[in-house]
Amino acid sequence: MRTIHDIDTGTDMVWPEFLPGWVWLAGAGPGDPGLVTLHALSALKQADVVVYDALVDSRILGWVRTGVPTEYAGKRGGKPSPKQRDISLRLIELAREGKRVLRLKGGDPFVFGRGGEEALSLAEAGVPFRIIPGVTAGVGGLAYAGIPVTHRDVNQAVTFLTGHDQNGLAPSRIDWDAIAKGSPVIVMYMAVKHLDHIARRLMAAGRSPDEPVAVVCDASLPTQRVLETTLGEAADDVETEGITPPALICVGGVVPLRRVLDWQAGAPAPQDVFRALGRGSRDAG
Repeated sequence: MRTIHDIDTGTDMVWPEFLPGWVWLAGAGPGDPGLVTLHALSALKQADVVVYDALVDSRILGWVRTGVPTEYAGKRGGKPSPKQRDISLRLIELAREGKRVLRLKGGDPFVFGRGGEEALSLAEAGVPFRIIPGVTAGVGGLAYAGIPVTHRDVNQAVTFLTGHDQNGLAPSRIDWDAIAKGSPVIVMYMAVKHLDHIARRLMAAGRSPDEPVAVVCDASLPTQRVLETTLGEAADDVETEGITPPALICVGGVVPLRRVLDWQAGAPAPQDVFRALGRGSRDAG
């Protein structure tokens, strides 16, 4: 551990020391640099090399010390990307050179971020590592769209799933019937390409074609776009609107709360919207 004096608060802050030969796997959040954790910021300030993903905002890389190299190792579905094995081997190689290696990943490294695979490779190679969790897009990104993933009047469960398997195909090992029946709210990562297939599976398992859906593109960034639609129309609407990854898809009754909770809109919702959501004066006191 190392102690740094914070001149703003007048207190001593204790940070973990980034030792040579270590790899830190850190989450950079969904995009907005303000969502980077203090531990991730500390890592950026100490690292000797940064190996970063495609979805890490360039402004975050601006916090790296002058002269420290940054290496791109982003994987994007349907586009030429480094092989996962090569990325893991590169982390091991850099660590064995005695460098303090920061592996910076969008969102949280352990939520559909392949952080678990990289950590296993490091452990097998005998390379010491630390995990720094990040704000996952399925929570933080939706919050920037004014959508809470849970609300006690709507759901007591939420399911996070990926929209493709390791080969880029529609996921085949997901029990769609169980999810459709058991999860009031579904949050999908990387699902734009196979949205039509997924929506059909959910509706075949009993979900209503009229169920609310939100598609959040470039979540938490100045370029953020939000499409509100329904499960039956979602695939067609995404194509019509020209929405491309990265995008999050949320299915369920929390989506309409955006009419009130879209805090970036800059104005309070009119009272008739509250009434339409089943909220009334009973909630004011």
